[in-house]
Amino acid sequence: MHVLLIEDDALVASGVAAGLRLHGFTVDHVDSARLADAAIAASHFDVAVLDLGLPDEDGMNLLQRWRARGVQMPLLILTARDALAHRVAGLRGGADDYLLKPFELDELVARLHALLRRSAGRSVDRIEHGALSFEPATGDVRLRGQAVELARREKTLLHTLLQHPRQILSTDQLRDRLYGLGQDVESNAVNVHIHHLRRKLGPGIVETVRGLGYRLGDAT
Repeated sequence: MHVLLIEDDALVASGVAAGLRLHGFTVDHVDSARLADAAIAASHFDVAVLDLGLPDEDGMNLLQRWRARGVQMPLLILTARDALAHRVAGLRGGADDYLLKPFELDELVARLHALLRRSAGRSVDRIEHGALSFEPATGDVRLRGQAVELARREKTLLHTLLQHPRQILSTDQLRDRLYGLGQDVESNAVNVHIHHLRRKLGPGIVETVRGLGYRLGDAT
């Protein structure tokens, strides 16, 4: 899951980002509304985590601008504003969830998985694709009922493909999902992960669309 973390407190942001990465998330952090706008223009994110107290614009204004522009990305407000009126205003203003600081990391992780599950129209945390099943929250991968061990970025790659089963994804799009924006990675990094995924789940799991990119293939 590719997360945009919008938080101006460097200490809080560092802790949240580190914790989410330990749970298999790809995290890009920005500390202002201006940089948040630039981030969503540059890449696709599965979900955003938004602090309301930003230095250049109130987070509620940012949220309302995005919704008015048609930005449908699921968004969780993470803030110390604990009044009922703030929570109601946040949810009415377009937020999909509202979590108060201080918080437990496990709860944030569970809420993010729930947001992604609901946005995909699933009622359970399991994605079935042919003989393959994948549980994003636990990272459990099974092929024909047998557990398959995947590395963290292999799971991220699989999850990305499963989220977009009919879409062709470019190498750049997959690189952003695996590493985040602005990361200096080897030019063949995506190809290496695809090779490992095919070796473990079968050569047909990732289809190459020449000149365009990759898409989800069959799991048999």
